[in-house]
Amino acid sequence: MQKLLLLEDDISLIDGLTYSLQKNGFDIQVARTVCEAENLLAENTDFDLLLFDVTLPDGNGFTLCERLRESGNPVPIIFLTASDEETSVIRGLDCGGDDYITKPFKLGELCSRIRALLRRSSMRNPGDGILRSGELTVNLAEGRVFLSGEPVEFTGAEYRLLCLLLKNSGRVLTRGMILDKLWDGAGNFVDDNTLSVYVRRLREKLEENPSRPEHLKTVRGFGYQWKE
Repeated sequence: MQKLLLLEDDISLIDGLTYSLQKNGFDIQVARTVCEAENLLAENTDFDLLLFDVTLPDGNGFTLCERLRESGNPVPIIFLTASDEETSVIRGLDCGGDDYITKPFKLGELCSRIRALLRRSSMRNPGDGILRSGELTVNLAEGRVFLSGEPVEFTGAEYRLLCLLLKNSGRVLTRGMILDKLWDGAGNFVDDNTLSVYVRRLREKLEENPSRPEHLKTVRGFGYQWKE
């Protein structure tokens, strides 16, 4: 049974979520404050997914997410937010969140999102050093890429971008998140326009129809997403 932590202070919402998630086969623990959530996370390292409300009595879900990511905790996080404003959504993705759902929401939709994120999470960082997506294979140890068994050549930055997208398959990555990751520590700066060029090149090399990509999707107003 997969174990979830719900950080929420609305008692009526807690009751409905707890009942629905348990009915769908999840083991659910509840925290009503950031402090309670931090204590539970310190005591339990086996949570499969976290559900964070944004506005809480002693802080917010964004800052807790940031602290978890800074500590190296990769557990999937879904934000439950009362605001669908672009700035709020971008903040949630930028701080390390994997998905968000706007209140009020249907419990069936939330359960579907949870299952989808858990499936994607299980495919990340494979132990054999290989990333796969359909006919695409990346050998991380050798730094080589194959499409339908044929090698495909990439520049260093293109390769880093591809690996970043595949490791976060299904997750929306904002342009800011991608630009931060593509900074390679050697002073090779990647700006917003250059990122657009790299995305176009990846599509030209990997997509059957680059003008209508099936895998490297643009999420308007946010960034990019790799779809299996």
